[in-house]
Amino acid sequence: MIGDKGLIAPAAGAVLVLVTGFFAVQDAMGQDEGSLARSALTVIAPAAAGGGWDLAAREFQQATRTESIVNSVQVVNVPGAGGTIGLGQLRQLEADPATVMITGAAMVGGVEMGGSSARLSDVTPIARLTDDFEVIAVPADSPWETLEEFLDDWREDPTIPVGGGSAGSPDHLVAGQLAEAAGLDPADLHYTPHAGGGELTLSLLSDANGTVRIGVSGFNDFRDLIEGGRLRALAVVAPERLEGVDVPTTAELGYPSVDLVNWRGIVAAPGISDEEQAELLAITEEMYRAGSWQEAIDRNRWEPNWAGPEEFTGFIAEEETRTRALMIDLGLIDEA
Repeated sequence: MIGDKGLIAPAAGAVLVLVTGFFAVQDAMGQDEGSLARSALTVIAPAAAGGGWDLAAREFQQATRTESIVNSVQVVNVPGAGGTIGLGQLRQLEADPATVMITGAAMVGGVEMGGSSARLSDVTPIARLTDDFEVIAVPADSPWETLEEFLDDWREDPTIPVGGGSAGSPDHLVAGQLAEAAGLDPADLHYTPHAGGGELTLSLLSDANGTVRIGVSGFNDFRDLIEGGRLRALAVVAPERLEGVDVPTTAELGYPSVDLVNWRGIVAAPGISDEEQAELLAITEEMYRAGSWQEAIDRNRWEPNWAGPEEFTGFIAEEETRTRALMIDLGLIDEA
């Protein structure tokens, strides 16, 4: 047993054709139900190539291939609406035993933000895999050398824009937590959403008027620029310092309530049998123990945080409650 630490309709329809096309090919191979996932597995990354979900999906693909856990693994990108388009497509693949999807904290926010009819409770939980930490950063030539220097100016001028990913994303929620911890009204937060870490980076490094001067994103989005000296990390949102990264945590700096973690997990289509769920869980457990996955953990500075289906289900319910409360505080959604 693995331990705890160890919205455009035509586009959506085209994606469904693509995903079901993969399933049709798999089904045509003549494999029995018990071995279908081992023969050919589809992994949905509910975002465009290059993002955190895509990275996790491709690391999963690489590990299962390298360790010969699955014969053929395909990654299909289904971007849009905070992951909820991908979630909707997975929900429509009723009883498909050979398709899984990467999910995470951003999808919980995306469901709430967009009022999606598809929810994580509609699909089949397999496992939580890792935690992925956020970082608060500024350009290298910024006058803010520390987080406290920024917060002092922010308290004087709450209109200073903070950049990050899409509205309702973990970046947005961390910015809201930081505002609240600094004594500001989270509803007054001037948050500037971006399509992803790349667009945010361009905004941060641009000299054009109106661009953001501070950003919140996943550490991997900013890692190369931080290590290359173009961005300065003021704090990481993590329970302890990241290994090999000389940047203080928000808790260390006196803001323990700024603690939202961007986790990653695996879910499957609704309606699969207990045996099919068990097979997908076994594949995921084997991948999780594999040396190549451990290398991915180290390379991406993720924190392993395993939870099987039952614990994962309870965790998601807690995340939904917590995320909804924070989004109400931010004025993103109504309390009713």
